[in-house]
Amino acid sequence: MIRRTLLLVAGLLACSAKPNEGAMELTIRGDLPGSSIQPEIYGAFAEHLGSGVYDGLWVGKKSPIKNVGGIRSDVIDALKALHLGVLRWPGGCFADQYHWRDGIGPQESRPKRLNVIWGGEESNEFGTHEFFKLCDLIGAKPYLAANVGSGTPMEMRDWLEYLTSDSNSALANERRQNGQASPWKVPYLGIGNESWGCGGNMRAEYYADLYRQFATFAQSLSGNHVSKIASGSSDDDYNWTETLMRQAGGHLDGLSLHHYSLPTGQWGTKGRATGFSEKEWYDTLRQALLMETLIQRHGAIMDKYDAKKRVNLVVDEWGTWYDPDPSMKLGALSQPNTMRDAVVAAINLNLFNQHCDRVRMACMAQSVNVLQSLLLVKGNQVVKTPTYYVFDLFKQHEGSTLLPVEGQVPGADPIPNVSVSASKDASGSILVTIANLNATQPVRVNFHVAGPSMKSATGQLLAGDTFRTGNDFNNPNAVVPRPLTGLSFKEGVLACDLPAASVAAIRLEK
Repeated sequence: MIRRTLLLVAGLLACSAKPNEGAMELTIRGDLPGSSIQPEIYGAFAEHLGSGVYDGLWVGKKSPIKNVGGIRSDVIDALKALHLGVLRWPGGCFADQYHWRDGIGPQESRPKRLNVIWGGEESNEFGTHEFFKLCDLIGAKPYLAANVGSGTPMEMRDWLEYLTSDSNSALANERRQNGQASPWKVPYLGIGNESWGCGGNMRAEYYADLYRQFATFAQSLSGNHVSKIASGSSDDDYNWTETLMRQAGGHLDGLSLHHYSLPTGQWGTKGRATGFSEKEWYDTLRQALLMETLIQRHGAIMDKYDAKKRVNLVVDEWGTWYDPDPSMKLGALSQPNTMRDAVVAAINLNLFNQHCDRVRMACMAQSVNVLQSLLLVKGNQVVKTPTYYVFDLFKQHEGSTLLPVEGQVPGADPIPNVSVSASKDASGSILVTIANLNATQPVRVNFHVAGPSMKSATGQLLAGDTFRTGNDFNNPNAVVPRPLTGLSFKEGVLACDLPAASVAAIRLEK
């Protein structure tokens, strides 16, 4: 995949300056509220890959590990606390080889299949009913990925009827016989996944026609409204977006975008998850910051055909991706999680907030044990990663109104010293989330708050001993939030000191 250079963090100017050369002066425009930050921006992804589902989310009803109908109780509690807006399933590349009928009915009679994409055997113990139960338990909206690559429009349509119909049809009654009396709601449906690659190696023109066909049969039944999301571009394939918007824009509710942060920018040798150098720290952040350019340029194409921004840009795969780490022993694509991942998460979430007029849903890859996960799970142990705590610090942005942040941010272009976003909730409180992108130097920031009169400020800080510090099974609490010291608020100016390689959330109250 081709990577391009980031221009700027949204709403901020980057300029050449030495790190921490005096305090930065930024303004939070509380008098210029913007769009609403949708809770679905704070979403995650669960694919049948490695131990992401089996042993991660699912242990089975007979497991000695405490569970709710086979779903790990400790994972339920941890994910519920994050207020995830949406959970995407069953893939990823797995989706276009998944046939939903394999995952319904008595578990003991479900067929076993080869997981051709990711290896191993698929037991189908975790299927439709289990996924919707998980979403209900953690309070996340379900986001299904339909099989376009090897499925049919009718197979997808039957799945929707099985899920959402309250009629007396054979499919609705089959759902009832399988234990779910009332229909579920399916708010989001992805029609295919990476159709330019593992989902069928299609041309944009061909997929646009195929999308229109499938979308025709993705019917909203029994009061359920399903938003249809097309398989969008990888990184900077702007022709894909142009073609989809031109040929199928009127049939879209959303268009996806995938971008992963690889230290090297090369898929053959991605880079190390631990023991990385300072250079690799900045190389990874540079890849994460590319999200700015991608959102802007894909968004500009979408604006040509959709000036009113009716179609959502859905970044339903994002995060870090490193070379396999044999020490993890948690299955395919498992990787340790450090403060580098935390800062990458903060960069992306701040960018999604800043562009919430177009970006209205996003899913980090993934939830448990795979890639930039929220949780690491092994046996009876559950480790909350530094990325988990970033989601926890940022979750108060959900449903709030974006506030622009203005001013000059020094840094070594294209990497500014900080990434920041701000929002105001219904009570009038302001949340400021900020990351210090410098691996070794602290930074001081003065925020001038324009508009509403605020009275007090409190903050939480996430930082490790170094930029390489992370949480693992031997040291599960090496990185946990703590009160942010060096914080003051006086005469409308919020002053804060951030250590190197850190993330903070500051709340201003009236």
